[in-house]
Amino acid sequence: MTLQTESQPQVASLEQTQINRQMIAILDFGSQYSELIARRIRETQVYSEVLSYRTTAEQLRQLNPAGIILSGGPSSVYDPGAPHCDPEIWNLGIPILGVCYGMQLMVQQLGGGVERSDRGEYGKASLFINDPTDLLTNVEDGTTMWMSHGDSVTRLPEGFELLAHTDNTPCAAIAHQEKKLYGVQFHPEVVHSIGGLALIRNFVYHICECQPTWTTAAFVEESIREIRAKVGDKRVLLALSGGVDSSTLAFLLYKAIGEQLTCMFIDQGFMRKQEPERLVKLFREQFHIPVEYVNARERFLAAIAGVTDPEEKRKRIGHEFIRVFEEESRRLGPFDYLAQGTLYPDVIESADTNVDPQTGERVAVKIKSHHNVGGLPKDLRFKLVEPLRKLFKDEVRKVGRSIGLPEEIVQRHPFPGPGLAIRILGEVTEERLEILRDADFIVRQEINRCGMYSQLWQAFAVLLPIRSVGVMGDQRTYAYPIVLRFVTSEDGMTADWARVPYDLLELIANRIVNEVRGVNRVVYDITSKPPGTIEWE
Repeated sequence: MTLQTESQPQVASLEQTQINRQMIAILDFGSQYSELIARRIRETQVYSEVLSYRTTAEQLRQLNPAGIILSGGPSSVYDPGAPHCDPEIWNLGIPILGVCYGMQLMVQQLGGGVERSDRGEYGKASLFINDPTDLLTNVEDGTTMWMSHGDSVTRLPEGFELLAHTDNTPCAAIAHQEKKLYGVQFHPEVVHSIGGLALIRNFVYHICECQPTWTTAAFVEESIREIRAKVGDKRVLLALSGGVDSSTLAFLLYKAIGEQLTCMFIDQGFMRKQEPERLVKLFREQFHIPVEYVNARERFLAAIAGVTDPEEKRKRIGHEFIRVFEEESRRLGPFDYLAQGTLYPDVIESADTNVDPQTGERVAVKIKSHHNVGGLPKDLRFKLVEPLRKLFKDEVRKVGRSIGLPEEIVQRHPFPGPGLAIRILGEVTEERLEILRDADFIVRQEINRCGMYSQLWQAFAVLLPIRSVGVMGDQRTYAYPIVLRFVTSEDGMTADWARVPYDLLELIANRIVNEVRGVNRVVYDITSKPPGTIEWE
């Protein structure tokens, strides 16, 4: 099954699903946790999809999910214009779990009462269980759950019973056992909810009777079959960046169609030290996947000469990438398909889909790959191949491992499309690039040596366009400072600065000032996201 985004406000459109695939459908009412619900279900090895709350009962009947989850949301169910689901979904005979707003909507549409609470409930709360069976099997009485609500259920609909409560919320979990309708006022999907995963497992396995069939092996087998059926004997072009997404995609496509795949690596001169050479050698010699190497370093550097504004840098780099990509694809082509490393969060969040009016196929008018550098010309039209668009980032890593990608690629930290050009504040010059490459190389060496690389979301160096006075060898120096930026995160949406050992920072700082000509000062960034961003530009 492949999801597509569309210009309507649906989160994802529906296509025909394989009959033998069990899945849980998540109707999204605007919760910040909707994606997290999907990820938690997939952790149970059961497939899940995030859909718009406007998905009709008839669409759901055709999709035939094993269960439905109604997400939370920022609205109150009694507000004018609040999002409501199709009331016919209660008659589908499919198990349904309402979470927070989803529970309140269930109660309201089935004849119960929801009102503003005298006391809201936000953060951790102890859950006291009235009925420890079914949904709450193996959930410990008094366990911590995460609350975030100002409304509460004041009257249960007919046929519902109370499953659990908290000190401030009399109806924290409810059920209509016969119809298999359930609701919880808390968020079982967040890590702060101690018994949350047990509850999700109860819903998925015991109530919906799903089997754990969503595995990397099953995904790879199905994807290869779908790629071959779609592409046939046509040629496919992939812009390879060396990141986990494009590398996994390259491996998967090569397994499916072999020499019909052409990988193009555009070296724009902003990669880290030794990365372009290492990438090309790895793919050509070790993986035996042909890569067309395009050296465009001089033209990219010329394109941003004298530019200091970060947005202008990105714009010019993106424009230049498009020009090079267009020229090289015409030289190497023709190609019928463009492979993109679109991931499931892109599918959920994007409303920028372009459909060929004659064929109905999605066509590319912008690159949404690891580079993320902007739109392709409208007259450069490809049909899209996006095998990873069902996956979250952590699932891509699992697939990469299963098909033979080495750990150095699977565990590679996120790296921006414009590369080091946006880790040099101000003007980018060849001198500054060399300084930053050498400093960043030391950072990566030492993080790897101490075994911390996989514990960090990102660890890198930034070059500031200022100089400060220093003393080296009894002589005055006037050189650049390097900023070290190490962060921890689960998804990159929020991040915290990493509490790495002082000895490690001291070692890195000493090596940089001693080995990198042009640097005499090293500082450590202790800003979280928010208020800062992970990258400096």
